[in-house]
Amino acid sequence: MFEPGSRYFNLETEVFAAPDGRELRYVTRRFLPPPSDAMPLAEVTVTDGDRPDLITARALGDAEQFWRVVDANGVMNPFDLTIEPGAVVRIPLPGLEP
Repeated sequence: MFEPGSRYFNLETEVFAAPDGRELRYVTRRFLPPPSDAMPLAEVTVTDGDRPDLITARALGDAEQFWRVVDANGVMNPFDLTIEPGAVVRIPLPGLEP
């Protein structure tokens, strides 16, 4: 259902039986892993105008993997990573999540 690089790739799907008899498929909830589980690759300092996707593209070569950086830093809103220039953002080794 999801591409291998997606944060939702390993999630299971469930079926909800609606009162009218329809079966509605949905993806189970994704829980954020503890940031301490991330294997560090690097740390980068946020500069003015940075965005999570730009940092991830520079560090990992794929902007769509921003969710790995977000998870490794324990934030829910990706833009919280780059609000403050000078903040340090941890970059995890890619592909090691359970």
